[in-house]
Amino acid sequence: MTRNRVHYLLFIISTILIGLAARQFSGYLPDMINLGLGDTLWALMMYWIIGFVFPKHSVLKIAVVSLSICFLVELSQLYQADWINTIRSNRIGKLILGQGFLWSDFLAYSVGVELGVIVEKYILKHK
Repeated sequence: MTRNRVHYLLFIISTILIGLAARQFSGYLPDMINLGLGDTLWALMMYWIIGFVFPKHSVLKIAVVSLSICFLVELSQLYQADWINTIRSNRIGKLILGQGFLWSDFLAYSVGVELGVIVEKYILKHK
């Protein structure tokens, strides 16, 4: 079964909008939710992007690739050279590359990708 790219584009846009709204209204959310929400949504967005780019790949392959990208980006935050910190200093760079390494982000990324898998396997019924 092939993924519908229009649906996945809508998933990507919706996830970005929810993430930006969550960031904007973070003061209204409980700290426990706020702690990993952005990273969870970022990983979910990565899942939708990989599904959009590779519409015929299995759910497992999409999950592994998207989780690997998330983990690699998090590990890249251990690298603190001036040139990459300059990229991270603007809003887009910060949203894409993050700012600082946190072990807890790995859990948030896993939850976000798993959420994508659940939506795809049980709601969209891809095989």
